[in-house]
Amino acid sequence: MTTNRLEAFSDGVLAIALTIMVLEIKVPHDTSFHSLVRLYPVIISYLLSFINIGIYWNNHHHLMHGTEKINGGIMWANLHLLFWLSLVPFVTGWMGENEFAKITMTFYGVVLFCAAIAYWILQNRILALNGPDSELAKALGKDIKGKISPAIYLAAVIISFFNGWISGGLYIAVALMWLIPDKRIEENVLTEEEKEHTETED
Repeated sequence: MTTNRLEAFSDGVLAIALTIMVLEIKVPHDTSFHSLVRLYPVIISYLLSFINIGIYWNNHHHLMHGTEKINGGIMWANLHLLFWLSLVPFVTGWMGENEFAKITMTFYGVVLFCAAIAYWILQNRILALNGPDSELAKALGKDIKGKISPAIYLAAVIISFFNGWISGGLYIAVALMWLIPDKRIEENVLTEEEKEHTETED
């Protein structure tokens, strides 16, 4: 099976999640600057979650780009990832509306942690099917960031019981870590067209 339908479906789910999140930002009933300031928790929550979903969309695209074949297990693993990402709008809105209350920071972290684990499962199911010698496996290498991220999320969830601001800083730190362009797959995995072009030139 090819990845076309899986990637198209995933793109649709993530696009809907982003749309739901922006609809949570209520338009002020007046034109004062103060009315915008009151929205800062909602806007910051939206911005952080927009970046997080954008990171997943980008990495998911590159992962599919390097995947040669999929099976039913991979499709379910992908649905598992989408389940957790589909909860991001809910925890984002809850966190913003309650001005980053500790309990909301905890649940936000739980969703991010579970999404990170789900992505790790998806990636490993793909590697198991495509083999340790596949171009994707070579491109991913040790995947240090992929292993560190869930650990930071888990630490942030625990810390959120005592200090929500520190846990929030850790969520931002992970997002910033992934914002740094990761071109392992892009640089190491060629598309079939690129391979054919290279072979033709040779």
